Amino acid sequence: MCEMKWDKLGEECGVIGLYTSDADHIASMACYGLIALQHRGQESAGIAVKNDSIKYYKDMGLVQEVFSNETLAKLHGTAAVGHVRYSTTGDSNVANAQPLVVKYRGGSIALAHNGNLVNIGTIRDRLEDDGAIFQTSIDSEVIAALIARNFKLGLKEGLTDALKQLQGSFALTILFEDKLIGVRDTNGLRPLILGQLADGGYVLASESCALDVLSATPIRDVEPGEVIMIDDKGIESFQFAPAARRAVCAFEYVYFARPDSTIDGVNVYMSRRNAGRTLAIEHPIEADVVIGVPDSGTSGAIGYSEASGIPLGIGLIKNKYLGRTFIQPDQKMRELSVHLKLNVLKENIAGKRVVMIDDSIVRGTTSKKIVQMLRDAGAKEVHMRITSPPVAYPCFYGIDTPSRQNLVGAQMTVEEIGKRIGVDTLGYLSPEGLKKAIGLNAAPLLDAVPNPEELSESGICLACFNGDYPTAVPESADKFQFEKR
Repeated sequence: MCEMKWDKLGEECGVIGLYTSDADHIASMACYGLIALQHRGQESAGIAVKNDSIKYYKDMGLVQEVFSNETLAKLHGTAAVGHVRYSTTGDSNVANAQPLVVKYRGGSIALAHNGNLVNIGTIRDRLEDDGAIFQTSIDSEVIAALIARNFKLGLKEGLTDALKQLQGSFALTILFEDKLIGVRDTNGLRPLILGQLADGGYVLASESCALDVLSATPIRDVEPGEVIMIDDKGIESFQFAPAARRAVCAFEYVYFARPDSTIDGVNVYMSRRNAGRTLAIEHPIEADVVIGVPDSGTSGAIGYSEASGIPLGIGLIKNKYLGRTFIQPDQKMRELSVHLKLNVLKENIAGKRVVMIDDSIVRGTTSKKIVQMLRDAGAKEVHMRITSPPVAYPCFYGIDTPSRQNLVGAQMTVEEIGKRIGVDTLGYLSPEGLKKAIGLNAAPLLDAVPNPEELSESGICLACFNGDYPTAVPESADKFQFEKR
């Protein structure tokens, strides 16, 4: 289990797949796409390419730390898959870095996976009982092993049989035989989009921002339960299973995805801006300035300011050069770490009633420190507004959340949380408001609190807020026990 960093939910992972005639530049193109997806995982990065055989390179670190021009120049092929990782299950080491390359009697498979399987223990135990030997501690290797064991059934039948055994969330890019394959789980929990390159080739990616950096034209989102196979004949698509209850992760819009990405037809920036607007209607307050906690609170602050008429200001400055890790040798240094990441622009805060917008509160420790920083800078009042409901349940689908006893939203009322973090008032966006915000593709100014009875099926997973999981989860619902497998 990874340590919670900065009191935020841990990123998931990012995947990319390319099929192009530009064999000399395919690895560099994959690298560019992974840099665009770097926000989804900063622990490791890897790229595998397929020509006559599969070659790959992966290591710990950021994409630009892992890949040099010399390394990329050695990776030639017509198809590639890439991955950036944040570990939600399995240890953080190079053995668990992806893509995973698995050899079998028919050749090799390279697989990149974003998501988490909830029945991984059952499948792994069964495969080990049948003699399978695993080299990693991650569920992605189990997926590759299932596919490899089914190769005799033929490509479509083997994939279908393997994928039907999986429960949970997964967006996959796979090199198998002469094809690039993309797969999305039956609930659509994890995003995956298809685009076309300028040379007529294709790209699959976790977010549309990766298509933009490659000047690729978006075609469509991969449908839940769909397999897309790409080769020199073009694209073939089929459903490995009927689409289930559509439930794309709400936190893709709240926090994880880049604001310039569009997921399932909804622009992330617009959804966050709408969330801020709705929040201003649900929790109005008299104040002098609205500020956002950078970066994911910025869009919501814009919306709150627009709907409330309170001027938007810059109150917190983010250190862009902090990097992935910071050495915290003792308690005093840990207490100073928030100041290293964020600093208050005192001239915009002193003597003012401040509304501070953030995307979520997980444990509350960082929020408390930021509030105190604002008060030390002379804020007259501090009112905190959150562009999502209280996080009260752990996620089993690929987000690094603690167990319920460590989630402040599960242990305290809103009033109690407000007292703990030291604000004058605290307001969370309602679940109905969040669904309404994500469901809006334009950005009309909302003039009323959303009515739940008027909301159609949202297609959004809100399990971390309400415990309504779209799939079966471990009976104990003990995330720590679940992740030790």
